[in-house]
Amino acid sequence: MSESWRNAELEKAPLNGRVGHTLVSETDAVRVWVISLKPGERLAYHCHVLNYFWTATSAGSARSHFSAGRNSETSYKIGDTRHYVFGPGESMIHDLENTGPAPLSFVTVELKIGSANTPLALA
Repeated sequence: MSESWRNAELEKAPLNGRVGHTLVSETDAVRVWVISLKPGERLAYHCHVLNYFWTATSAGSARSHFSAGRNSETSYKIGDTRHYVFGPGESMIHDLENTGPAPLSFVTVELKIGSANTPLALA
């Protein structure tokens, strides 16, 4: 099976600041996103440039493919939280695929204040 769709999506990813499915709140200080993935569903490659954290709001498992070629498999419990910090010019590009048998959901909060980088535009 051809991976050309993945390469095409990766090419656009540095400008894709949509780090969740639904932007539920945005202020001068934060962007709050909801991610909800059905089994087998994935969130497209996107780019993180702002400091942020996510919290799992359901249990499950997922796979992420990173732009540098690394992949990770992760299991989540409700309440699992992880924080990320990026220096000037740093970023992270990845996707997220639900590999479990049940829906998987997260809340992701991007910190616009205190981050070293300017928020990406949301197209």
